[in-house]
Amino acid sequence: MSESRPPVLRLAGIRRSFLQGHVTLEILKGVDLELAAGTLAALVGPSGSGKSTLLHIAGLLERPNAGEVVIEGRAAAGLSDAERTRLRRRRIGFVYQMHHLLADFTALENVVLPQLLAGAGRRAAETRARELLIRLGLAERLDHRPARLSGGEQQRVAIARALANRPALLLADEPTGNLDPVTAGEVFALLLEIVREAGTAALVATHDPDLARRMDAIWRLADGRLTRASP
Repeated sequence: MSESRPPVLRLAGIRRSFLQGHVTLEILKGVDLELAAGTLAALVGPSGSGKSTLLHIAGLLERPNAGEVVIEGRAAAGLSDAERTRLRRRRIGFVYQMHHLLADFTALENVVLPQLLAGAGRRAAETRARELLIRLGLAERLDHRPARLSGGEQQRVAIARALANRPALLLADEPTGNLDPVTAGEVFALLLEIVREAGTAALVATHDPDLARRMDAIWRLADGRLTRASP
C-alpha cells in the first residue's frame, strides 16, 4: 500500500508575540492547522486577531517565536533565508487585498516576472501568463499597466500572478476586500474555479461570511487560538 501524501501545509504549536513598549502582546498562542491538497479553507476572525500574521508565517514571510511550519513535508525552521525564499517562490502563491502590482509593468509582465524569478524561461512564462489572464477575462488588457485597470481587473492580475508558478499552496489575505459585492463575487468565483481545478491547497482570510461558506472548511482565529467553525 502506498503512503499517503503529507499535507501541503502543517502548522504545529505556532506562537507569535510582539513587544509593545514594556508589554508583550501574544498574537498567536499555539496554533495548529493541516491543509491537504485540493482543500480550500476560510480563515475568519475579528480585525486585529492575527490573521495576516498567521498567513505571513504560513507563507515563510515571517518566523514564529515557537512552533513548526512544514510545507509539503519540508520543515522550514532549519532552512536558510535563501532556501526559504526559493521554497516560497516555487511552491507558495500570495494574493493580497491591495494587489501590490508593479506600476511600471503591464498586466502580462506582472505575471511573467515571478516565473522568471523562479527560473522559468521567458517564452514559457509569457505563454503561462497569457493563458491565466485570458482565463480570468483579461484578453484585452494584457498590455495595460495597473493604472489603466479597474480594481477588479487589478485583482484578477494579482490572482494570475499568484498562480503563475503553479503553487502547491495559495495564501490570500482579504483578496476581495476592496471590491464591490458584485465584482467580489465574480473575482472570487474565478479564484475558486482555478484553484479547485489545479488541486491547490488554499487558505483565504476573509470577513465575508458568504465567501467563507463557499469553501471546504472555516477556521476562526480569536484570542490567539484557531478553532474549526461551523459553515
